[in-house]
Amino acid sequence: MEKGITIKTKKDIEILREGGKRLSYILGEVAKAVKPGVTEIELDNLAEKLILEGGDIAPFKNYCPDMARRAFPAVICISVNDKVVHGIPGNDVLKEGDIVGLDLGLEHKGLFTDMAVTVPVGKIDKEAEKLIMATKKALEAGIKAVKDGCYTGDIGNAIESFVKPYKYGIVRELSGHGVGYSIHEPPYVPNYGKKGKGAKLTEGMVIAIEPMINEGKDAIIEAEDEFTVKTKDGSRSAHFEKTLVVTKNGAEILTPTPIF
Repeated sequence: MEKGITIKTKKDIEILREGGKRLSYILGEVAKAVKPGVTEIELDNLAEKLILEGGDIAPFKNYCPDMARRAFPAVICISVNDKVVHGIPGNDVLKEGDIVGLDLGLEHKGLFTDMAVTVPVGKIDKEAEKLIMATKKALEAGIKAVKDGCYTGDIGNAIESFVKPYKYGIVRELSGHGVGYSIHEPPYVPNYGKKGKGAKLTEGMVIAIEPMINEGKDAIIEAEDEFTVKTKDGSRSAHFEKTLVVTKNGAEILTPTPIF
């Protein structure tokens, strides 16, 4: 087994299951609040309010990734249009026709779940609808590849194979990951790859799968704030993520699809 990979106990999974339900509810409430005229910081404040009301912790706030020079200053990552991931909520106002990625984590009783959706702001164009739906289905394809004894390359291959006919770009520098005892754990779960390659997954492992799909090319750049990742060509990007546990026969999703 790859160094650093952990197997969660039945008790751990019970806690993660409850945390995942709470996270799904909160992300759904934030998604419902997305509309023209709303500011990003209002969505961040709502996410924090709901997490604290449940007695839980917002793990993204003040999280400092390896090599980062400062901690992430917000509760939720909000990434609009050409922002791929890790957007810092500010006073920017959401506009009709935008698409917005909402990426949120939750710490419940010391264990972590992670989840993301991309949602429309008001009425969006057909190409944006297509991008969002394709990214959502790419996540579903990756989840279907999960079972005891599979490899991370099987997941990446399933996502890549689904996305290829659309001629969209797949972000390669960022990936899904293990999760549970911390917000990011091994293994690395890329959104491309070859079957039978990568880390082997076994029953009891908990991972987050998260395709990041660009309307244009693969290439990305880092914004001046040192967190926000954008498409290099300025094309729009969509992002979906779920946390799941590997079982003998497949995957149990711990963060159900939110209602909004």
